[in-house]
Amino acid sequence: MLQPILFALLLLAAFGLFTWQVRKIRANILVGRDRDMSGHFGERLNKTLLVAFGQQKMFKRLTPALLHLVVYVGFLVINIEVIEIIIDGLFGTHRVLGILGPVYSALMAINETLAALVIIAVAAFWWRRNHNPPVQRFTGPELRMWPKLDANIILYIEVALMLALFFMNSADIKLHQLEGKDLPGAFPVSHFLANLLPATSVGTLEVMERAGWWIHITGILLFLNYLPSSKHFHIILAFPNVWYSRLVPQGQFSNVESITHEVKAMMDPSYEVPAPATNPDGSAVAPTPFGAKDVEDLPWTALMNSYSCTECGRCTSVCPANLTGKLLSPRKIIMDTRDRVEEKYNSPLIFHPNVYGPEAKHEPVTDLMEATLLRGKVTPEELWACTTCNACVESCPVNINPLESIIEMRRFLVLEESAAPNSLNVMFSNIENNGAPWAFSPSDRLNWADELYVAEKAPARA
Repeated sequence: MLQPILFALLLLAAFGLFTWQVRKIRANILVGRDRDMSGHFGERLNKTLLVAFGQQKMFKRLTPALLHLVVYVGFLVINIEVIEIIIDGLFGTHRVLGILGPVYSALMAINETLAALVIIAVAAFWWRRNHNPPVQRFTGPELRMWPKLDANIILYIEVALMLALFFMNSADIKLHQLEGKDLPGAFPVSHFLANLLPATSVGTLEVMERAGWWIHITGILLFLNYLPSSKHFHIILAFPNVWYSRLVPQGQFSNVESITHEVKAMMDPSYEVPAPATNPDGSAVAPTPFGAKDVEDLPWTALMNSYSCTECGRCTSVCPANLTGKLLSPRKIIMDTRDRVEEKYNSPLIFHPNVYGPEAKHEPVTDLMEATLLRGKVTPEELWACTTCNACVESCPVNINPLESIIEMRRFLVLEESAAPNSLNVMFSNIENNGAPWAFSPSDRLNWADELYVAEKAPARA
């Protein structure tokens, strides 16, 4: 009975720690501005099935898409054996799903085949990332140090988990062969590997099988708790991120609600501007800035974008500004946003009865209040290099929208700091004075037509 007790304690600790980390990330995401994303169930479901589950955008690049599909499907199918391992560990059974007979045999055969393909795919990913990297995608300044190491750690862990699975199964097969019994299920790869194991005693094989079992499940639980600190957390957040992605046309910009009310009041004297929002105690809610200076000024969906980023660099590799040598990298904008949230809100989560409601937010670290996302991590030069072409948004396989964050920070520069580039300031002045972006008064706007008419008539008189 010792093994089920130890396993239950391990499982409780692993899921408890993972839950704590997820709640902390959720609280970080909720520091962003509120945004109503309800409704449009059918449209959101369709997009989630195609983009998140169906990997639709991945197949714009066939080779990495096929490799990723193998790892993705392998991850889903291998979880069936993980369920069996958890049941066996808690109740002291062995291969409890073997009662499914031929179905179990088919599942285990598919499981082993996919596990072998996962090792091949991961090896290809490792070679591609470390020895033959696409220049724009894997060699950017934002991928130095930890991001590069993190990507490799994930690949090493995935291979280690697959090898532990094969070691456990092959030792179990050898053990049953020595005892003259049949092991439930079909294990094509492990049957081959079992023949490579040395002839030994039943006791030794039992130790080897148990060691493989514990290494495999412990590795999975450690990997589970590594995810929230890694870019690989996208395997969980990609699905809600796609679900809550924008449904309006990509070129459609948002308006500032307060400015919209003021303009409507100017155009229609009968229009009533809504009363300012108030707190539960009746005091006025502090006005929100125009645009975004720091992470809490961005909508919560933008912060979820930052935690969903796979750091694949597809956005940066198609960015015309980046391709022409500008400082802008859409991937860096997203990574900077995530780093700033982690930096500013890394205090312990405040637990209270409404921890799952809007109140589940951190208080910022006081020492970091003066630093901001804008200028602290993202420079105006990066923001103004953007052409707002939406190429980054279109290319992201999990529907991240770097452009929204760029526009919000630009909006802050213009409306709060009057820090637009000189070329834009000239245009603003022309619009204010002339009603158009050109430096001509309205009365002179058709002079070109008169000049053209005179030029066309001159040859006729000659």
